[in-house]
Amino acid sequence: MSDKLALLQHPGGSLLSHKHECFKWRSSAAQPRKPISWSLICGLMLFCLGMISLFTGHVASDLEWYSQRLMKRRSYFKLEGINKGPIDIWQSDYAKYFYGCSKRSRNFPLAIRERSSNGYLLIAASGGLNQQRTGISDAVVVARVLNATLVIPELDHRSYWKDDSDFANIFDVNWFISYLAKDVTIVRRVPDKFMRSMDKPPYTMRVPRKSPPEYYLDQVLPILQRRSVLQLTKFDYRLANNIDDELQKLRCRANYHALRFTKPIQELGQKLVTRMRAMANRFIAVHLRFEPDMLAFSGCYFGGGDKERNELGEIRKRWETLTDVDADEERRRGRCPLTPHEVGLMLRALGFANDSYIYVASGEIYGGEETLRPLRDLFPNFYTKEMLANEDLKPFLPFSSRLAAIDYIVCDESDVFVTNNNGNMAKILAGRRRYTGHKRTIRPNAKRLGPLMMERDEMDWDTFARKVKAFQKGFMGEPDEMRPGRGEFHEYPYSCICERPLSDVVDNKRGDPQSEQGNQGLRERSKEEELVLGAKDNEA
Repeated sequence: MSDKLALLQHPGGSLLSHKHECFKWRSSAAQPRKPISWSLICGLMLFCLGMISLFTGHVASDLEWYSQRLMKRRSYFKLEGINKGPIDIWQSDYAKYFYGCSKRSRNFPLAIRERSSNGYLLIAASGGLNQQRTGISDAVVVARVLNATLVIPELDHRSYWKDDSDFANIFDVNWFISYLAKDVTIVRRVPDKFMRSMDKPPYTMRVPRKSPPEYYLDQVLPILQRRSVLQLTKFDYRLANNIDDELQKLRCRANYHALRFTKPIQELGQKLVTRMRAMANRFIAVHLRFEPDMLAFSGCYFGGGDKERNELGEIRKRWETLTDVDADEERRRGRCPLTPHEVGLMLRALGFANDSYIYVASGEIYGGEETLRPLRDLFPNFYTKEMLANEDLKPFLPFSSRLAAIDYIVCDESDVFVTNNNGNMAKILAGRRRYTGHKRTIRPNAKRLGPLMMERDEMDWDTFARKVKAFQKGFMGEPDEMRPGRGEFHEYPYSCICERPLSDVVDNKRGDPQSEQGNQGLRERSKEEELVLGAKDNEA
């Protein structure tokens, strides 16, 4: 018990609901009578209206839709009932019921050829690697909506990350163009001859965030047709979450298949995975967002005393629009990232033993080694890309996006993926891991864990662990956590996840050939295999 208590005492731990009743007559004292069940009368009226609609043909067309919704709800209820008991912390027992499905339908028209398109669409992505990844995937869909020729997107060189890498330095350009050839025509650049013939430079505009396809057709298409070359700037999260299913599947094809890292990045990432597997059959990847600027922006306090308050306070002054906030109140509301120590406590409370192997993916950690030491003490088998790659990492060190890509690969291949906040990389990887087999993905229930961490010294370890397990139900990456239309599509790609018929469900083994993707997401296909498949697709 004393060693468990030590886990909690580590230094440095820093619309109204209604009962839908129509009306109920009150009984009189002078003449008591049995209350009339107006709920029954209302039900009969609705039944009669339904029968009238059925016989007049207004309901028949919706029967298939309702039956599909009912079947989906049944499957969710089934999983929810099972999920109330203990779960396997290393993998989901119910992932075998679902698989990634983004294949284009036969009715989805082929891409418009370059000469017949409405013009060239230039995209200036924004943010870090994973934020830009969402913008690129959305840009493919926007180009399709506009019947435009997409020019290879331009990456952001001016953000906090200050990385001058171009698209071709991170992603395989040839693969990107060829994989999406049937969906969107993509070129490396606007032809020089065409540019020289233009009277004016390309028109530049920024669209509102979460714009639906209709906005692009009404506001963007006329400009594109008039100017022939159009650039959309700061392109991140500029497309609505809920769009047509065929366009959602195109989003998935772009994100999960077409955006493949260059050979040097892919090879080093896989080498690190191999080295982790050589030490342990399974491992946890922990993505820590604990950079000074992110902590300053949050307005939270992490136990570092006046030194922390002064340092983060100075950084916070960069954003003139930020107001003073109550740090304790922010934590109680779940708006603060967990510290590395708190992530370790959460994992131990969930049941991960201290001999588990963890890979920590991060940028600059505020407080450095001192901040990470409590996590190392909880999990001594602690590794980073710097520790595993040695000299192999040197060519990538000046480029933050390429380093993030290496972390992305290892996190994607891990048995369990854990985050300390719900940032862009956390969302992107959560969506991909759902698409490729619902691999265990743990995101902290910050609204419940925040206050619990503040009170952890007031309870024994068993009580703390019991509360963590209770609070984390629904945040463990189980298939039934996904609800169509809820949250960011890149985190919950519901249109691209299909339910396997029960008759086809077999033992949940890696490489199950019965899934549409062959459950290939449990291990990324080799380059040669994908090239062969891609060539066959192009010949079809």
